[in-house]
Amino acid sequence: MASDRIEKMNSILRDLRSGLQEIEAAVLISSDAMALASDISSEADEEMIGALSASVLSMGERAARDLKRGVLEQVYIKGDQGYLLLVHCGPDALLSLLVNPEAKLGVVFMEGKRTAEELAKLFE
Repeated sequence: MASDRIEKMNSILRDLRSGLQEIEAAVLISSDAMALASDISSEADEEMIGALSASVLSMGERAARDLKRGVLEQVYIKGDQGYLLLVHCGPDALLSLLVNPEAKLGVVFMEGKRTAEELAKLFE
């Protein structure tokens, strides 16, 4: 059964990337920073994405809490070569997206949220 769930997760991530070519990597990360499923380009490093995303999320959660911004929903980082978008998938997982700089962020945010909600259902 676990392998069926992982295959479903991988399928959801493949569908996201095939629908939005601007997404270079999509990784579903557990609460202990391990990659559960992914669809990534050949240049991306799944383990590095997982570890760094968990670290960034932790800092974002602390900032949101300490600055009284409420419960953290997502984090995004803009660099000159693209974006990192982190979205909670329920209490147990995180969706990490590496996005190229030409992306239309509104669409990426919308699809990231939709995908995160779909993935969160697999943890219920």
